[in-house]
Amino acid sequence: MLLNQHLGEYVRACFTGIWIESHEHQDALVAIAQLCREENWRMAAWNLESGLRAPGNESQSSAGDPLGAIRAINTLATPDGTTLVVLQNFHRFIQSAEIVQALAHQVLAGKQNRTFVVILSPIVTIPVELEKLFVVLEHELPDREQLREIALGIATEEGEFPDGAGREIVLDAAVGLTRYEAEGAFSLSLVREGRLTAATLWEQKAQMLKKSGLLELYRGGDNFSQLGGLNSLKAFTNRALLRPSRGNPLKRPRGVMLLSPPGCGKSQFCKALGSEVGRPVLILDVGSLLGSLVGQSEERTRIALRTVDAMAPCILMIDEVEKAFSGINGSNDSGVASRMFGTFLSWLNDHESDVFVVCTANDVAKLPPEFSRSERFDGVFFVNLPDRKEKDTIWGIYRELFEIPADQDCPSDDQFTGAEIRACCRLAALLDVPLAQAAQYVVPVAVTSAESIEQLRKWASGRCLDANKPGLFQYSGNSPKPRRRVARDPSNN
Repeated sequence: MLLNQHLGEYVRACFTGIWIESHEHQDALVAIAQLCREENWRMAAWNLESGLRAPGNESQSSAGDPLGAIRAINTLATPDGTTLVVLQNFHRFIQSAEIVQALAHQVLAGKQNRTFVVILSPIVTIPVELEKLFVVLEHELPDREQLREIALGIATEEGEFPDGAGREIVLDAAVGLTRYEAEGAFSLSLVREGRLTAATLWEQKAQMLKKSGLLELYRGGDNFSQLGGLNSLKAFTNRALLRPSRGNPLKRPRGVMLLSPPGCGKSQFCKALGSEVGRPVLILDVGSLLGSLVGQSEERTRIALRTVDAMAPCILMIDEVEKAFSGINGSNDSGVASRMFGTFLSWLNDHESDVFVVCTANDVAKLPPEFSRSERFDGVFFVNLPDRKEKDTIWGIYRELFEIPADQDCPSDDQFTGAEIRACCRLAALLDVPLAQAAQYVVPVAVTSAESIEQLRKWASGRCLDANKPGLFQYSGNSPKPRRRVARDPSNN
């Protein structure tokens, strides 16, 4: 629903305290003004620079006086009319006791003379004294149709805005931008390329995420051909994400949970998946969501998840999720980690956006059972150490990448992960030594953490899907060595 439609319902229902969360104040003011013209309502606006102004009138209060702006609202009331007073960026002043008291009085008085206080702000910070007096509306980012109209208004020449599948790719890249950001990105693309291209839009989107500090956009060129093994996991995700859209949002893929020892290719798989299926990969660092103020961490979590929804279709990657929410099992953070985790779980279960979530973990003991239950993920996969065939493929990939001569024999790699094979090849190239000599500098994690990996394999056996072959992961464990039999001759005694 558009902002003016949503706002009109609340005004007609006489909600006299309205808080609009918006990063696009000019567009929001235009929408509110259009609503007032259609309904024959009166509108006034206040900001710190210009003071309180109504269309066709001079300033009603001096600039820089937020308390005076509130007190002047009643002077704008008409006997039989409705007046909306929009206060821009008023969150900067709302912690003052005088402002809080004046707002509370004005919101209650507005019921009698139909004057409405509309606060326009990029964030929602309502003091507890006003929580029951205000309703919160969200000024949503432009949808694909609005972005298409913006693009057509900028790319006016034939061929500047591609048709068919090319147009859909451009709009996919623009989703998540504000109207102002989209206009700038479209214009920059025309200046650089002479037409609208997705590359420039993704660059601007990466800038947007960088400024927020909550998410990182990964746009690498890796694909599945550069990742050895994981055949079952690759087939599953390809089939889930590359099937044509069926229109029903309930049939959208939700994501996968990857469990394995360190260095087995979980993170690399997620990054390669984005290139393979043509979706951007958003990396969520939960540590970046933590704030110093009470409630800030939870609010930043909600903002990050709303941004992810706006960027759909995309892939969301949360690496080492058990460490990200390490405080959920009890800590001295006053329950912040638990509340953030609860917010994420609710979103994971209820979100309707086309976001494919990939979470990785090394230690399942730190994750609560409700995290990996059905309908939060499409599957929980265990990524074991690579087998002989997978290792041969991985050796081939990294030999070529680091230009290792073909006549060099591979070292003993019984306990190697994919990361350790890469490290061996890199060290051989760096030190200009044979692979066998470079392997002396690599200590496998299967040796340093043998007990924890053995425990992880036992837990995953029969509980997780096998990432390399269809079906459940099965682990028989290290079979005990058979006892030596000693042949004994019958005693002569």
